[in-house]
Amino acid sequence: MDRKVGEDPVDGRIAKLATRQHGVVTRAQLRTVGLSEAAIDGRVRRKWLHRVHQRVYAVGYPSLTRYGQFMAAVLACGDGAALSHISAAVLWNLLKDRGAPVHVTAPTKRKARGVVVHWSALDGERVRRAGIVVTTPARTLLDLADVVPRRTLERAMDEAEYLRLDTDGLGPRHGRTGTGVLASVLAVHRPGTTRTRSELEEMFLALCDDHGIDRPDVNVQIEGFECDFVFREQWLVVETDGAAAHGTRRAMERDPLRDATLLAVGWRVWRLSYEQVVRRPQRVAEELGRLLRQAPLPAAPGEPHRR
Repeated sequence: MDRKVGEDPVDGRIAKLATRQHGVVTRAQLRTVGLSEAAIDGRVRRKWLHRVHQRVYAVGYPSLTRYGQFMAAVLACGDGAALSHISAAVLWNLLKDRGAPVHVTAPTKRKARGVVVHWSALDGERVRRAGIVVTTPARTLLDLADVVPRRTLERAMDEAEYLRLDTDGLGPRHGRTGTGVLASVLAVHRPGTTRTRSELEEMFLALCDDHGIDRPDVNVQIEGFECDFVFREQWLVVETDGAAAHGTRRAMERDPLRDATLLAVGWRVWRLSYEQVVRRPQRVAEELGRLLRQAPLPAAPGEPHRR
């Protein structure tokens, strides 16, 4: 009598392999653990294996986690392939996952349904993270420069610095689409200095860029408090008050103390709401420009800075 699917000892080996690979296996791997072509096809018919890409299957259930989707896409693109571009940035925690199509770089031309495949050699620029072959952090940032806006690249570089990832060797390469952007960012941007923590903070930086205002330092410690934005030369602190961070009872007790402490040593503090930044950016920019033009008075030796 034939064993049912799942009772055959080989199915246990397949399940263990799938567990290590976020729920997916290749047809070649199934042959290696002992299944014949007919046995593979039988498991597909009985819905124990679910086709994800050509010769790549989900084991047991058709749905996959995001990491499972990443793994399946890399396996579908063959030897030498690696998760890359935006998808690699997500895996390295450099960018948030927005559900974009999976990007893979392979040394030879490949096609996989729903996968954006880039063709390039990756000699020495492939590593494993969470069991998935992925481009190195430096190569990931290089690839990102080709496909994302400048500010998104800066944010990814900020995160790489914060996470202390190895980006040695990062630099422009002849013939790449993003060479100019990458060269410019590397020339003027200090990684980590504009690392924002919320979309509201990101919108305030964009407001500064849109109105030609020099970017402040971001999330800086002053007098024991972390300040959202600091214009050092003008002794101006700008706080963007999003509801998540500043609407709690603890924040309502902390913020006045923070402001009073900063004011006591000479800092000016300006608080902005979400509504102001989003709905009235022109008015905010005009007022910010006025505050920045009001240069504070120099402090006498041994005294706090005077406004």
